[in-house]
Amino acid sequence: MSGLKKVAILGRPNVGKSSLFNRLAKERDAITSDISGTTRDVKKRIVTISGNRPFEVLDTGGIDYSSELFSKVANHALKAAKQADVILYIVDGKTLPQEEDRELFYQLQTLNKPLALIVNKIDNEKEEERYWEFLEFGAERTFPLSVSHNRYFNDLYHWLEEYIPVDPTKIPHILEEELDPFDLIEEVKLSFEAEEIEEAEDKEVRVALIGRVNTGKSSLLNALLKEERSIVSDVAGTTIDPIDETIEHNGYAVTFIDTAGIRKRSKILGIEKYALDRTEAMLEKADIAILLIDATAGVTELDERVAGLIEKFRLGSLIVINKWDIREEKSYEEMVEQIRYELKFLHYAPLITISAKTGMRVHKILDEIIAIYERYKRRIPTSQLNDVLQEAITRHHVPSHHGAVVKIKFATQYQTKPPKIALVVNRPELLHFSYKRYLANYFRSKYDFEGVPLDIVARKRGERINEEEQ
Repeated sequence: MSGLKKVAILGRPNVGKSSLFNRLAKERDAITSDISGTTRDVKKRIVTISGNRPFEVLDTGGIDYSSELFSKVANHALKAAKQADVILYIVDGKTLPQEEDRELFYQLQTLNKPLALIVNKIDNEKEEERYWEFLEFGAERTFPLSVSHNRYFNDLYHWLEEYIPVDPTKIPHILEEELDPFDLIEEVKLSFEAEEIEEAEDKEVRVALIGRVNTGKSSLLNALLKEERSIVSDVAGTTIDPIDETIEHNGYAVTFIDTAGIRKRSKILGIEKYALDRTEAMLEKADIAILLIDATAGVTELDERVAGLIEKFRLGSLIVINKWDIREEKSYEEMVEQIRYELKFLHYAPLITISAKTGMRVHKILDEIIAIYERYKRRIPTSQLNDVLQEAITRHHVPSHHGAVVKIKFATQYQTKPPKIALVVNRPELLHFSYKRYLANYFRSKYDFEGVPLDIVARKRGERINEEEQ
């Protein structure tokens, strides 16, 4: 194995080098933290991509010359870059391009080796505008990534394959019997690799409490934690900063984000404007959102806008109707029907009626959170997915378009959290949105996706999935 290619990960402190190392190694080996300079020595690990392309990945310490110790760490990192065959330079995409990063990147370019710029912490498509700012580095290849969310990795794997040769003695991890008779597009193969996450260890779920001001978010958090953690007050807007609290439940670490209450925009002033910005920032990192509705007020226009944040960030969702004990005399069926109508775009979200004040049915929320998260990170085997696809097509044939025949050849789930399914179609531009909606509903009828958004995209064979759709 001494002839393996070496891939070095470099960058300034606290940009996600060790997290990328762990993601490539598919295990938590390097210590990750928010403390600059955590990694001091060069860590090495043999990893494999695309089933049969092994290489040695080098995790280096942050490049920082602010102290004698950090300077030594930086020198070790640059030495590793000189020994490597491929270099990945990683930057923090949540900040503006730094002059120090430019200088270091230009220095690495003089080594005349395959060099890619990794813009990390691009956690969703809304943040990609920051990625474009880094194109000024003039890198041969620039990749936006979200290492923590395992997003946008396919293009990076494609690029690495150009420099990592196949090991003919290594059996691919994609089993022959899992493949459909249809031809696989290249990104389908890559998707298996990209999704081969350490699911057995994926026991951490982040839950955001969102809702209008004074719906009882702090009271609910206290009821869930069974302690007075957040300040509870009848004065609207008491909670300003989001507050994180983690508890264990059924083997999961559940972290609650007690977000600040959201007012009408015309009333957002000063620190509450800051609180709204912080709320959106935390939602970018969340897996599941609990939408809290006041039973005494029902669903307002502002509630609908707040609920729209769930769609924006493609989160798992649970609708919780609070203050059920003091609601007006209206039957459960009437109120649920009304709420479902007002929030019809969250038709897949389960609904619970509670009283955070008395504790009524609060205990059910934790079980729902775990169940939703397990669906959120679920991956359907390709063979099963295509069996269901053929069932759906048999029941309702793909409609033609002005005489043009539209054929769906293959389906694969190329991403989790949320689940995303790619359809290989001969004429994807002619596949009507209503038929994709039909397929989504059919998949939901066969698999339990309650509380989880389900995305379906259509692509030609050999056509790559856009970063916006990952």
